[in-house]
Amino acid sequence: MNQMLLETSEANSQTIDRPPAPAHPRFSKPQRVAFVQSSWHRAVVEECRIAFLQEIEARHIARAQIDLFEVPGSFEIPLHAQLLAKTRRYTAIVAAGLVVDGGIYRHEFVADTVIKALMDVQLRTEVPIFSAVLTPQQFHESAAHLDFFRKHFAIKGIEVAEACANTLLSLERLRGQVAAGIV
Repeated sequence: MNQMLLETSEANSQTIDRPPAPAHPRFSKPQRVAFVQSSWHRAVVEECRIAFLQEIEARHIARAQIDLFEVPGSFEIPLHAQLLAKTRRYTAIVAAGLVVDGGIYRHEFVADTVIKALMDVQLRTEVPIFSAVLTPQQFHESAAHLDFFRKHFAIKGIEVAEACANTLLSLERLRGQVAAGIV
């Protein structure tokens, strides 16, 4: 019986057509990325960081080229992003945080302020900044919500890594064209 299961399993594994692993383009210059994460709801937000690191490595930016920073909350991310951008050490900065309604202040105001500040930093410094700072309509510290948002942040980590790598590739090409006088 076990031999039959093994043979069936081997036969099935040979006939399954799996899509090839995506071939991501390589960078012509080294990239260095800062990942700034809020510690508020760390167990949820860290899922973004974990997924980001895995995906960005698949896109040819080594883990050693990613510097991790933690701040108390999302409100503190823009200042850190600005100081990091001013160092000119980073080709991109990624921000991750969870802004929830704490009942004392309007969480939409905080999230809006953070996103606008990140955009301002990006435009002033010309260092791209990517946001995985999320503001859910409903968040309760129940097991179901925590599990849902952990999974959601893992998806966002992959998405922000994809956006970061694609933007860096695009900017690398654009800057090369500008230097060559093409654009």
